[in-house]
Amino acid sequence: QVQLVESGGGLVQAGGSRRLSCAASGSIISINTMGWYRQAPGKQRELVATITFGGSTVVAESVKGRFTISRDNAKNTVRLQMNSLKPEDTAVYYCNAEIEEMPTFSIKNYWGQGTQVTVSS
Repeated sequence: QVQLVESGGGLVQAGGSRRLSCAASGSIISINTMGWYRQAPGKQRELVATITFGGSTVVAESVKGRFTISRDNAKNTVRLQMNSLKPEDTAVYYCNAEIEEMPTFSIKNYWGQGTQVTVSS
């Protein structure tokens, strides 16, 4: 089976930086788009940033210029570098990946378990 495991969450002061990592493992043939989403208390889950296998990115306006998404295709990992953090960035951050898996060659959407990022003012 396929699994996404996130790491890097925690408590950080406003203006600080944090890096999130997500590693995909299991019966993986290939990974198309990978990305990060977040959900703050009482709000809907929202897109933060995505990156295709070829490196094309989409970044939410609210984090543009502060957050950078990158991936290592050889290691099946995606990272989110978060700089100049603000209290409104506080949320649970979820890794997402579109994965072609063995033995069915089907393409499925997977989510990580989420990692909490709390930005104090």
